[in-house]
Amino acid sequence: MTERVKVVTLGCEKNLVDSEIMSGLIHERGYQLVDQADDATVIIVNTCGFIDAAKEESVNTILDMAERKETGRLKALIVSGCLTQRYKKQLMDEMPEIDGIVGTGDFHHINKIVDEALRGKKPAMVGHPAFDYDLKLPRIMSTPRYTAYVKIAEGCDNACTFCSIPIMRGKFRSRSIESIVAEAEGLVAQGVKEISLIAQDSTNYGTDIYDGFKLPELLNRVSEIEGLEWVRLHYAYPGFFTDELIETIASNPKVCNYIDMPLQHSEDTILKRMRRPGRQRDVRELVEKIRARIPDVALRTSMIVGFPGETDEDFNRLCEFIRELKFDRLGVFTYSAEEDTPAVRLPGQVPDDVKEWRANTLMEIQRESAKSNGGKYIGREINVLVERYDGRSDVYIGRSEYDAPEIDGEVFISNCSASIGQMQKVRVTHAYEFDMSGEGLS
Repeated sequence: MTERVKVVTLGCEKNLVDSEIMSGLIHERGYQLVDQADDATVIIVNTCGFIDAAKEESVNTILDMAERKETGRLKALIVSGCLTQRYKKQLMDEMPEIDGIVGTGDFHHINKIVDEALRGKKPAMVGHPAFDYDLKLPRIMSTPRYTAYVKIAEGCDNACTFCSIPIMRGKFRSRSIESIVAEAEGLVAQGVKEISLIAQDSTNYGTDIYDGFKLPELLNRVSEIEGLEWVRLHYAYPGFFTDELIETIASNPKVCNYIDMPLQHSEDTILKRMRRPGRQRDVRELVEKIRARIPDVALRTSMIVGFPGETDEDFNRLCEFIRELKFDRLGVFTYSAEEDTPAVRLPGQVPDDVKEWRANTLMEIQRESAKSNGGKYIGREINVLVERYDGRSDVYIGRSEYDAPEIDGEVFISNCSASIGQMQKVRVTHAYEFDMSGEGLS
């Protein structure tokens, strides 16, 4: 009987790409991929190990999947990803439910791991975290057919004191422009209209294999692909955001006027403790420069509250910073003490209840900014990528270039003439906290 395999993906989009490659390898091996875990004889849980909440979710998912062994259908439970890269011994020692593990630098050996687990060998392949996928590896997309993620680099060299990514993913390694463009061309040939370029530190792209910052060139090269509508950029590190990159986003019509730039905090004392580049003055100047050259831009950022040493005064100034800069999109995270990171040893650890209160407070401030920011779109005509139909309200729902998949808002469209996966011109009539609605134009 052909083994039936379910791949469960947790964590970020970079993990999603890894899962899609594992799915391609499994399919190439002759195994059947299934949508439901209850139908699987083999389950692979691709874990996240970035913060405590993610680790807890990963462990709970492993245990939940393991319950299917009681039915006798599930033969092998494999665990991959960041959690295995970081906690190989603990997982194998403390979770007998696991039949095999594979790390972030070895997931291209997934078929060997599955085969050995099915033979009862309890394989564990966790070596160096560095692995650079290429076009020789098959890939089965799990996203809707019109949108896809493309990794442009792996790992990170920034050594922020709170972050364990370098431990789990290794040093920063760019892919070649030719490899990225070739992959994007293949995806567009399959019907993809939107490509999101992702890396832990996208603005540093190319510095390790070329003679400088090559993200502008990469954006231009990818945007030349015929049939591609949008190129979206994620995780733009503020320390390397060049004037050339700003000009490229402003002048290239296919590059979304959307910048995902994690800042993490506003206060110089905290930024220094975090080992982040630049200071608040630099951030303000950069945001001002971006908005001056790209007035239409949607700026997304993320902030960490409760970092060791963050005082009430620091937090109050952070709140004022958010009020003043009025970011279009904001993610707020409570600081998570990650073992083996320098921040764990810093004095002034903040109680959990204070962290939660600060996070909720900051998001309430952001809600007010979102309400006022949304008004600028009313009356405008925008392109919307149609994603689904809601029969109950008889409207189509999609996203604008100002909204990334899964994490941002949506546009509700009446009188839509486009098909799902196609672009629809929409006149915006209403704006809400995070979403918009409007009428489709012929």
